[in-house]
Amino acid sequence: MLAPICLFTYNRLNEAQQTLEALRKNFLADESDLWVFCDAAKNEQDKIKVERVRQYLQSIKGFKSVEIRISEEHRGLASSIISGVSMMLEKYEEIIVLEDDLITSPNFLNFMNQALVFYKNDSKIQSINGFSLPLKDKSFEVYFQTRTESWGWATWKDRWDPAVFNKNYLAGLITSDPTILKKFNKKCGADISQMLLDSIHNKNDSWYVRWVFDHFKNEHVGVYPVSSFITNIGYNSDATHCKGVNTYIFEPVNPSKTEFNFPAFQPIDKQMEKEFLSYFSIKHKIRIRIKLLKTSKGRRQFFKEFKMKIGL
Repeated sequence: MLAPICLFTYNRLNEAQQTLEALRKNFLADESDLWVFCDAAKNEQDKIKVERVRQYLQSIKGFKSVEIRISEEHRGLASSIISGVSMMLEKYEEIIVLEDDLITSPNFLNFMNQALVFYKNDSKIQSINGFSLPLKDKSFEVYFQTRTESWGWATWKDRWDPAVFNKNYLAGLITSDPTILKKFNKKCGADISQMLLDSIHNKNDSWYVRWVFDHFKNEHVGVYPVSSFITNIGYNSDATHCKGVNTYIFEPVNPSKTEFNFPAFQPIDKQMEKEFLSYFSIKHKIRIRIKLLKTSKGRRQFFKEFKMKIGL
């Protein structure tokens, strides 16, 4: 029994088409149920774009079944995902979640389904990730980290609680423990606590950082493949949350591999954790930007980013 796939879309037709075409080419696509959620336009400017996406969604083929859920009111990313995932996990024991700007390798569904089965009874594992960072040691097939990801992920009914996303609840936890944000940064990356505060104070619409905080608070982990199955194509001027330059571009490898070996959970290796968290540092982001500036494509990206920042 394969986990259903839950795909969230909005107003980006080109990205949605690429995402669905890649997903359709997955080895297990025709055996998988696909649920597609499409948010309503937040303004008049987005209405035509949203309608084009909705028209395209009616043509989806290549899956065991396709269910399309159209929102009549604009929810925004966080509310859409929290409510959509919650609804799905009332029906199913586990789900695989994607957004409309993620290109999957053909074996993405193989890895996710096998990992969901293997770790189903290990409550220490809260999520499975399809995206991964390129760590130096590749002598294993998966690794564990407290900071989970949002670029192609999966979880189980008994490890998802909509209440943990409540902003008042999170603010209360932070107020009750003045050291908790410092601990959160140490365990999940230098950028993470400010992202959480911005989410609580409505300066961003991130459900993801609240999900990471829940992993941290519970002392749970996400499972990562040693090589990524995901490429994010969403960093452009039309994106709501991924504007600017993508500093996490890593090509998937071994796309034909369909059987994976999973170890039982083991404590996170401190050296591996340090290397993993370095990718979220300002130093890493600056280094990648300097590298990109040496290419014509990188310079074009930066020019677009600059124009967006000054409102052109």
